[in-house]
Amino acid sequence: MRVSLFYQSTGQEEMASNCTSGPSDWTPGRIFSLKGCDAMASSGLFFKDGKKRIDYILVYKKSSPQVEKRSTFEKNLRAEGLMLEREPAVTNSDIMFVKIHCPWETLCKYAERMNIRMPFRYCGNYFKKPIIYWLPRNPMKLDKEALPDLEETDCYTAPFSRARIHHFTINNKDSFFSNSTRSRIVHHVLQRTKYEDGKSKMGINRLLNNGTYEAAFPPHEGSHKSRHPIKTHGAQNHRHLLYERWARWGMWYKYQPLDLIRRYFGEKIGLYFAWLGWYTGMLIPAALVGLFVFLYGLFTMDSSQVSKEICEANETIMCPMCERNCTLQKLNESCIYAKVTHLFDNGGTVFFAIFMAIWATVFLEFWKRRRAVLTYDWDLIDWEDEEEELRPQFEAKYSQVERVNPITGKPEPFQPFPDKLSRLMVSVSGIFFMISLVLTAVFAVVVYRLVAMEQFASFKWYFIKKYWQFATSGTGVCINFMIIMSLNVVYEKVAYLLTDLEHPRTESEWENSFALKMFLFQFVNLNSSIFYIAFFLGRFAGRPGKYNKLFNRWRLEECHPSGCLIDLCLQMGVIMVLKQMWNNFMELGYPLLQNWWSRRKMKRRGQSMETKISLPQWEKDWNLQPMNLHGLMDEYLEMVLQFGFTTIFVAAFPLAPLLALLNNIIEIRLDAYKFVTQWRRPMPARATDIGIWYGILEGIGVLAVITNAFVIAITSDYIPRFVYAYKYGPCTDQGCLKGYVNSSLSVFDLSELGMGYSGYCRYRDYRAPPWSSTPYEFTLQFWHVLAARLAFIIVFEHLVFGIKSFIAYLIPDVPKDLCDRMRREKYLVQEMMYEAELEHLQRERKKNGKQYHHEWP
Repeated sequence: MRVSLFYQSTGQEEMASNCTSGPSDWTPGRIFSLKGCDAMASSGLFFKDGKKRIDYILVYKKSSPQVEKRSTFEKNLRAEGLMLEREPAVTNSDIMFVKIHCPWETLCKYAERMNIRMPFRYCGNYFKKPIIYWLPRNPMKLDKEALPDLEETDCYTAPFSRARIHHFTINNKDSFFSNSTRSRIVHHVLQRTKYEDGKSKMGINRLLNNGTYEAAFPPHEGSHKSRHPIKTHGAQNHRHLLYERWARWGMWYKYQPLDLIRRYFGEKIGLYFAWLGWYTGMLIPAALVGLFVFLYGLFTMDSSQVSKEICEANETIMCPMCERNCTLQKLNESCIYAKVTHLFDNGGTVFFAIFMAIWATVFLEFWKRRRAVLTYDWDLIDWEDEEEELRPQFEAKYSQVERVNPITGKPEPFQPFPDKLSRLMVSVSGIFFMISLVLTAVFAVVVYRLVAMEQFASFKWYFIKKYWQFATSGTGVCINFMIIMSLNVVYEKVAYLLTDLEHPRTESEWENSFALKMFLFQFVNLNSSIFYIAFFLGRFAGRPGKYNKLFNRWRLEECHPSGCLIDLCLQMGVIMVLKQMWNNFMELGYPLLQNWWSRRKMKRRGQSMETKISLPQWEKDWNLQPMNLHGLMDEYLEMVLQFGFTTIFVAAFPLAPLLALLNNIIEIRLDAYKFVTQWRRPMPARATDIGIWYGILEGIGVLAVITNAFVIAITSDYIPRFVYAYKYGPCTDQGCLKGYVNSSLSVFDLSELGMGYSGYCRYRDYRAPPWSSTPYEFTLQFWHVLAARLAFIIVFEHLVFGIKSFIAYLIPDVPKDLCDRMRREKYLVQEMMYEAELEHLQRERKKNGKQYHHEWP
């Protein structure tokens, strides 16, 4: 049994039916008055007769030389049972539209071939006990007043069959197949219709690639805005309904109408928004815990023993942190940095890192359960991908080598293994080259930081001279971000080139290969500088009097006296915020600017806004932007990279889940607004999962455990504080960290610098003092801290991986109640089919018996 959503008669369907009825059928209570078939056709949803609904639109230029291919293709479309009607464009005399309608007989024929599941005639509630899941199964509950075009009914569904058509609920042939289903059937026909003689000369995609047609898309169901109120039955289309109840900014706090999104845009886009909504909802507990850790650090900032000792160290002189222009500074000048570091590096850091590792596992495991429920509700359990057609490039390259397809049993082009391996090696070499280019860019930023810190330390402005480290880090982050965004453009072109070089067999293989390359490129591009700061900054700088220099010229950068964590937080915060702002601007701003430019060109041609308003729907859709070539890849890529930011270095930046949550609340409405108002309606495709992205998310979850273990052990001061508290520190009423700052600083004789200084200065390290028998050698405390760090990494990883595996084992992929329901449904459908067939035979026998009795003399 599935929850099926049946459309009630919309206003357009009512007007279409009025075209066939006389004036006596009109009643004053109806929303639409009878205005004639011409008015109905002008709405852009029907043929000129006002009866046949437009299911698909083809666009071509009259000046195109591909006349013969187009003529043959359209002739074959008519032979397949489709109806076509041409209409010239209002705003461009060179553009011609081909409207396609799929009649009832053709719909039934292809619905049977495609095994489309439709509602069964016998409906009812066979389950008295409701299904209960660990988390809400479907948080979007239909509001009958808010969504008047939908009514919720529990019905069985079964693959459509013309031989058993009497088993299905057919109240109205015009609305039995939803608009998205009709469009999918037409697209299926378009993909398999020939335009020339030859086994590979078929499909609308090839005609789009060679310029025969300019575009092919299903039409929107009218304008997204309407003068009629949302609660008026029959007065609005479902695009308007989606806009009012989903895409408007005022709906940001409400659940998404997933069932309506699925019925309008298809299951593939519906699953994306379901995943995005699930991810956003799961970010709420992570954001709250991260905010609690941050607030805990804020409230304990003044009472922190480490911060107190740094802020009260009036007589502790720190060694110069640059080669020539730096002056001696007191340790208490780092008081602000120490307090800010405590916001992110406090007692809750380890707990939050463990929590986020478990959170990532819970998120992925419960998403599998959520996906299972959605695939059941959306009739995708028994659905299998149709055999994809080969890419034209693949056919052209390997047309001379053939093999028998194990599925279809027909001969098809085949890529030999040596050729495939050689191309794959070239592609992998290209990937490594681009990754090396990323590392080169990071190295350039490192060199900039080394040069800039000397310049900022001697700057004329007092503020920059005093906070030269902050200025160096801040400008370095901004330059790094600009390099990241610039290289992303290059990466996309290189990924296209490498993917085309591999010659993938089908479009899905091409998309998966391209998506993996883009993820690898952008992941390394975004995170390489963060990895440098987290694990390399200040680790190889040396010590006073014996500093390591790059090219024997620039002294390597040291961490701040308060630690390197503040630099890591700044790097993550700036890149994450700027990246999200840029993405949101491009997602909404770019389509708006393109559509604004289209309207401006129309005005230049002397066409007023009144003309634009009177345009038919197909021409309005033509003026919108097509869905980008990557489909949903860009949307998934953006969110997966954000997931990496949220989990991989979350121990250093506990506010990352909160920033991600705020961004996603905006992201959902941006994407909704873009799909509903700025883009042409995409072909409603089907899918059962999020594809390759789930495996990438699992990989990020594993990497997050490892990186957080290293961040806590190496980057933060948690382990040195822990060792001091339990090994060296005197435990008093004030705690066990009294004297920790002095213990973590080593002593250096300033006279050894040769810069005219005398006395002693301090620096961050565990080395023996100059008066020791082994000056500047590592002390025993250093080895204790190093052993504790290694032990923590091993224990943390094993503990967290063990918890993750145990949780994954406890949570089944499919809820038990759903498994029982699916088995119960299979049994009941068989029983109902048998009873329905028996009832049908009995009626036929009675009918034949009466007819025989009537004809007997």
